Amino acid sequence: MRGLAKDLIKGIGGAALIAALAYSRPARRWYLTYGATPEEADRAMPGDDLLPGPVLMSTRAITIDAPPSAVWPWLVQMGSGRGGAYTYDWIENLFGLGMHSADAIMPEFQHLAVGDVLPLGPDGPGMRVEICDAERTLAFRSSDGRWVWIFALDPEWGGTRLVSRNRIAVPDEASVARRVVNQAVNRVVMEPGSLIMERKMLLGIRDRAESFVPVAQPLPA
Repeated sequence: MRGLAKDLIKGIGGAALIAALAYSRPARRWYLTYGATPEEADRAMPGDDLLPGPVLMSTRAITIDAPPSAVWPWLVQMGSGRGGAYTYDWIENLFGLGMHSADAIMPEFQHLAVGDVLPLGPDGPGMRVEICDAERTLAFRSSDGRWVWIFALDPEWGGTRLVSRNRIAVPDEASVARRVVNQAVNRVVMEPGSLIMERKMLLGIRDRAESFVPVAQPLPA
């Protein structure tokens, strides 16, 4: 029994340590700004005004060795029942999102316009296109108004900086206790979990865009 008690105490202590690290400012900064420069994390982006004063905001980024024109097609075809999200499909589909990440550009999903609403699984809120500035900015807002997702493509030395920003609010009717619980869950579970999923997505977009860049043909002698 004493050994069991010691193991239990160690387990509780380990969980408390993990929670403390997850709550720490450096850890949260890393979760929420993975890959982004301080300037990218702090700058205003088109679409920020769609959800002022979010309770949670992340800004993550990656460098892609391909021009924005090669990255844009992969963004506009994203979505449930479309090109997927280029992340861990099996995790997405545990929540019934119907994600199947495409490895090719799909012409039927290349025509996106402001006002289009993309489904987020059978029961989730739709994601309405709010900004569709080709090869520059793509922004969505959920139909319940609590989530804004912005993509910016910034040309850089022949390549692209792809910046992804999420702005999330809590329901207005949430009680104080509910808000406290939500904050704890966000910091310990959602923030590191979203980093895992979004990092995979950014890498997935990068690898696809770089693989499909046309190779320059040598000039005839």
